[in-house]
Amino acid sequence: MTKTKIAHESFQIEKVYNHSPELVFLAWASSEAKSHWFIGPKDWVLIHRELDFKVGGKEILHGNFGGTLETLYTAHFHDIRPKERIVFDYDMHMNQRIYSSSIATIEIEEIGPKQTKLVFSEQVAFLDGTPGDEGVASRRQGTMDHLNKIIEFLKKQEEGKLV
Repeated sequence: MTKTKIAHESFQIEKVYNHSPELVFLAWASSEAKSHWFIGPKDWVLIHRELDFKVGGKEILHGNFGGTLETLYTAHFHDIRPKERIVFDYDMHMNQRIYSSSIATIEIEEIGPKQTKLVFSEQVAFLDGTPGDEGVASRRQGTMDHLNKIIEFLKKQEEGKLV
């Protein structure tokens, strides 16, 4: 039997949002809010979404890319402090096979009037033989895309343009 190598990586991203810590936190805490920014790329189609945002709760995001790649994100929340931090672990499956397992933290800090710094940190193990440098580059980019979508979501929410 061939042994599959596990690649361990970590990364951190800092973003500043021109919104209060309450609104930034709400973007993560509300299923309705998250449905606007925690989505796959344009070819991705949602199959199922679930969010039980509490310590011990879970989140599921299940989707498909054009019938060829099915993705399943399952997370569990370990520590939640409103307007301060979120700690969770999550697994990514691709076509019913485990791809990676991670622990992530989100730190939220008010740095000025209507200015909030968010620090996203993740430690990830790629379990399918993916080289660590390739896997973490893709994961970092995907996370950055989501964090940028939060900017768009908060702006639309502020302008009252959410459908």
